[in-house]
Amino acid sequence: MLTLHENQPSRQGSKSPYVELSFGITGESLPADHGYGLLAAISHLVPELHGIPGLSIETIMGIPDRQGKITLTERSRLRIRLSTDRVDLACLLAGKKLTIGNSDIWLHIPQILLLQPAARLRSRIVTIKGYQDPEPFLEAAQRQLEQLGIQGTLAIPLNAEGEPARKAIKIKKYSVVGFGLEIIDLTEEHSLQLQAIGLGGKRRMGCGIFVPFRRF
Repeated sequence: MLTLHENQPSRQGSKSPYVELSFGITGESLPADHGYGLLAAISHLVPELHGIPGLSIETIMGIPDRQGKITLTERSRLRIRLSTDRVDLACLLAGKKLTIGNSDIWLHIPQILLLQPAARLRSRIVTIKGYQDPEPFLEAAQRQLEQLGIQGTLAIPLNAEGEPARKAIKIKKYSVVGFGLEIIDLTEEHSLQLQAIGLGGKRRMGCGIFVPFRRF
């Protein structure tokens, strides 16, 4: 049975608000860089999902082994964001097996979660085509925010050496470079808008998806 978890009333104010489907997972491990493989596996099972405008698929969190894999835990989830009028398609994944690389995982029946506003959001990685250096990247991200009409203060988290942490995802034989990104001082309306729309590209592969800071 599908469950809708509503901690507080939705304030997204759109005709088709965005929700997040959270699938529990049975499995042992996954490749650490699995965004492309996850999208391919989902598209194989439900091809119609691939063409949905505004679809976002978060990569699955786990414990890294520093050797290219993550170990899944009871808290690992597959999270998919899409508009409420297309939830039925994503629900077709319930109970299915996904094969990603040499790993298999099984998806549970999802919870349907309303997006909740937070003044501080963070994305694990944002990619913007043509911007691979911190300062130009930050300026490009600011321009995208302004085009969306969203006001907030941007920052790239620093690594252990105190430098902007450059990140990358692999798509087939190619690597796409990006950065983690934090945004603070968001209004409730802008926070929900950014969580629904995201920033940059490759959102079907886990990039440009913003979550409240407490989830990291």
